[in-house]
Amino acid sequence: MKTNANPMHSAHTAPRCTAKAKATGNRCKSPAKRGWQVCRMHGAGGGAPTGPANGAWVHGDRSQAVEQNRRTLMALVKLARDGAASWAR
Repeated sequence: MKTNANPMHSAHTAPRCTAKAKATGNRCKSPAKRGWQVCRMHGAGGGAPTGPANGAWVHGDRSQAVEQNRRTLMALVKLARDGAASWAR
């Protein structure tokens, strides 16, 4: 069964990448990846995995979860200090 759908037609009508060249100031002419403003060459859907899936993962002492716990703890310590300081007056 033959279809009349041309696969290149969708690429031609797709929104264009919004990245600009530093030297010329011209915009990239590649089609943007679906759901993104830029094409695959300019970072759409890229990046390394987070957490232990990343090859550079060592111990997790600076992971987002640990940093959030540290911020929460420091906020509680600050509240305790401010409460103790106002109580002593």
